[in-house]
This record gives sequence, structure tokens and C-alpha cells, in this order.
Amino acid sequence: MGLQSWWDEHGVPRLIKVACGAPQIMKLRSQLVPLATGDVFEIGCGGGINQQFYNTAAVNRYAGIDPGGKLLDYARAAAAENGWQADVKDGIGEDIPFEDDSFDTVVCTYTMCSVQDQTQVVREMRRILKPGGRMLFLEHGRAPDANIAKWQDRIEPIWKPLAGGCHLTRPITSAVRDGGFEAELMGERYTPGTPKPVGWMEWGVGVKAG
Repeated sequence: MGLQSWWDEHGVPRLIKVACGAPQIMKLRSQLVPLATGDVFEIGCGGGINQQFYNTAAVNRYAGIDPGGKLLDYARAAAAENGWQADVKDGIGEDIPFEDDSFDTVVCTYTMCSVQDQTQVVREMRRILKPGGRMLFLEHGRAPDANIAKWQDRIEPIWKPLAGGCHLTRPITSAVRDGGFEAELMGERYTPGTPKPVGWMEWGVGVKAG
């Protein structure tokens, strides 16, 4: 096993669990995730980080996917602690293994940055939502300030192999809208105490249009 393969298998899951569980990040999760209702699907559910924030009284069914083996173990353990009969599968966002119009809510937090094809993933999330269903998104990505965005372009080639393929330069809310959602931005900012090239956040709700 090469060094990169070893890091991807052992280092990245632990890095993601720590970085994505930072206090500022958890505060944003705690504001967004409780909005999920009905039949809920979570993309990138590995780690189980969001499960503590769901309003279990408002959730009828929980399902999710993640491509990471160890991260899936974390997610299944968190679901068991929550008392859920969760349908957590190994899968990728470009080909979500659930039927059309299956869910009332899709939860997407810090996932669009690391998928292979962001456009296709947004289409897939829309596909599995029922008409009028909602996508709750909380992501980091392309900064609005030109000087910060320039640094993102420079850093990204080094950042990606260290952070599991995470991109710094992808658009967020505009990508949700381009994927067929009516998106309402709830907030946007640089995360306090975080270097700006890796700290731009946007979060909101996208409604399945059409």
C-alpha cells in the first residue's frame, strides 16, 4: 500500500471527523439539520456527525450513503445509538442507490466539495426528492473575494490529496440553483479563526422546482 492509499484509508476519515466536528462547524450544523422532516436522506453521512442534531420526532425514516468504509462504521454506530433502523449504504453521490421521488428532505453538509462530479450529484439529489422536497445544504467553497479566490486556486492542488479530494474553488448556492432548485440562502461567511481560503461557508434550503 502506497503512502497516499494509506492516508486515504486511515488518515482522511479521522481528519474529516475532527475538522468537520470543530465548534464553529457544529454550531452551523445545529441550526440547519433540525429542519429535516419526513423521509430523510443524508449524502455523505459517514461519521454520523449530523445525527445528534436531527429532530427525531419529525423524521419518519433515515437513509444515507458514503463511500468511506470507516466513515460508514461511524455512521452506523451513531444511528444505533440514536435507536434508528437506518438504511446506510456504501455509495457515491453521482449514482445514489434510491428510487426517484423517495424522500422529503435531503441533507448535504460538507460533501459537494469532495465529489467527483458536483453537477451530477446535485441532479441526483433532486431526482430522489419528492415534488416540493427540500435540500438542506451547508458547504464550504469558492470565496466571493477575488484575492481570496486567487489563493484558493493556488492552494487547491496541494490541499486535495491531503483532504480526501476536497476542492476549495467550487461554487455552492449557484450550483444548487443550476441543478434545478429554488434556493434560499440562509447565511454566508468566513468561519472565524479559520484561514479564509478554506473558511468560506454558505448554507440554505433548496426546494425541488418543477
